[in-house]
Amino acid sequence: MAEVEIKALVKGGKATAGPPLGPALGATGVNIGQVIAEINKQTSKYNGLRVPVKIIINSETKQFKVEVRKPFTSIMLLSELGIEKGKKANETVGDISLDKLVNIAKEKSDVLLGKDLKSKVKEVLGTCKSAGITCDGMDPKEVIKKINSGEIKIE
Repeated sequence: MAEVEIKALVKGGKATAGPPLGPALGATGVNIGQVIAEINKQTSKYNGLRVPVKIIINSETKQFKVEVRKPFTSIMLLSELGIEKGKKANETVGDISLDKLVNIAKEKSDVLLGKDLKSKVKEVLGTCKSAGITCDGMDPKEVIKKINSGEIKIE
């Protein structure tokens, strides 16, 4: 069985038959409308966020399977702040509460590398640092130090 894989980044719940998906799917002979409908159905909970998807198509039977991955951590952080882009140079683009950051770490728990929630929260704080986002008004490195010292508890 010959399989074709197509990977794309789509807006959750808003994929269309236009580029990049339409041309790539058209070349496989699969029903584009059905694929787009399935992608939109599976990504609707990430409405408007860019979501990585993989479409696996059996080139003989034209059957397909859609695999949806969670949005990138940086995209989830920026979305939570209502902004589209991270920092330029050394600017701060926003501030997120620790509670919201912990929720993102929990949502991404299956793909983050940390062994426990505390480690995963620190991983998300690292992404905050790269994107120019503070946490509860503090530099993410300072929050990590307070987590490590026990001053901030992550349950």
